[in-house]
Parts: sequence; structure tokens; C-alpha cells
Amino acid sequence: METRCENCIVRKFNSLRAMNKEELKQVSDAKISKKFKKGEALFEEGEKLNGVYCVRDGVSKLSKLSANGKDQIVKLATTGEVMGQRAVIVEEPTNLSAVAVNDVEVCFVPKEIIVDSMHKNPDFTLEVLRHMAHDLKEADDVIVNMSQKTVKQRVAEALLYLKNNYGVDEEGYLSLTLSREDIANVVGTATESCIRIISEFKKKGYIKTSGKRIIIANEKELQDLVNGF
Repeated sequence: METRCENCIVRKFNSLRAMNKEELKQVSDAKISKKFKKGEALFEEGEKLNGVYCVRDGVSKLSKLSANGKDQIVKLATTGEVMGQRAVIVEEPTNLSAVAVNDVEVCFVPKEIIVDSMHKNPDFTLEVLRHMAHDLKEADDVIVNMSQKTVKQRVAEALLYLKNNYGVDEEGYLSLTLSREDIANVVGTATESCIRIISEFKKKGYIKTSGKRIIIANEKELQDLVNGF
């Protein structure tokens, strides 16, 4: 049986936690559960969104297409995150695309309920603003990283981020497996450069690989590289 919003643990991680019981009941009655297979698009850049997507399970990559036709991944959205808030609130086409990195389950909440709750509940509005401010802070950090860190440092940082945020499986491999192209799109470099750097990290003993899967073998060396030592 589908979990109702009132009892959902996932909402504790996002702005829905500021809704009162009546508002949560409204969301529960109106939400639609959707499942997306790995590689499927939840929504595409330029699309008009009729609601927000709350991630119940899985990971989505949020990316923007650059002028040269290359995807820049700006964020990985995981359990508890709400996607599409900005586009819904400002009533603009979405600035990003969302694609499932692995199998993803989301709750789609119609925009009328979000907007109505913002008008009636200042605590909810404040929570939405807090989450949007957090996204802005993350975007600022990405800009600084792009301009001040080398590609090698950014690749090392991306691998450590994957370990720290998504953990490892029983064999020690990073639980979230990204393609080399995805890693390149996270750090803002060509796929060929990313492949070359990962190969170099492997030769130096920083990591071990098996196909796409990666084990971080020497976390200290990678962290020292990120820190510029």
C-alpha cells in the first residue's frame, strides 16, 4: 500500500515537513506516484511543469545543455529532495532536465497545492525559500570549483562525493555507479579527459575499477589532491 504523506519519512528531508496535517492530507489525496527506469527523463529543459517531483527512492541527475550541445550536470537529486520547485513558483519553463541515474520512484504533487500552501502557510513558504537558498549556495560552490580547481582535483572530489553521500556496496565499490560521461559532465570536462584521469588514478593506486564500477583504494591521496597537497 502506498505511504500517505502524513506518515512519510521522506518529507522530513524537504519543505513538505512544514505543512500542517490538513495540507499533507491534500497532497496525499492529489499526488501521483511515478516510476522511471534508469536513463528515462522525468522532465526536460524548457518544459512547463505542472507540479513538483518529490524523490522517494533512487537518484536523478539534473543537467543543463550548454551552447555547444554538452550536458552539464549541476546536481544529483536523491531520496527526500524536491525537484521543480523554482520553475513552479516563478511559473517559468524549467531551466534543467532530470534523468534517472538508476530506477527512480517519485511522488508528483500538482502545482496548485504547492502554490495554495505557500499563500496560506508562511512556515511552508520559508522552508521552500530555505531549500532554494541552499541550491543557490551549491551553485555558487560549483562556480568557484570550476574556476579555481584543476580537472584532476574536480574528478577526485566527485569520486569522494559519491562515496561520502551514497556509500559503498559489500565489495567496496561506489554504490552509485556513474558512467565516465556522467562523471565528466559533473566536473565539466571532456569524456576523454575524464577517462584519462581515472586511468591515471588507477595506475597510482588511488582507485580500482571493474568496468564502470570504482573502488576508492586510497582516500587520503585523493583528499590531498583535492586540497592541493
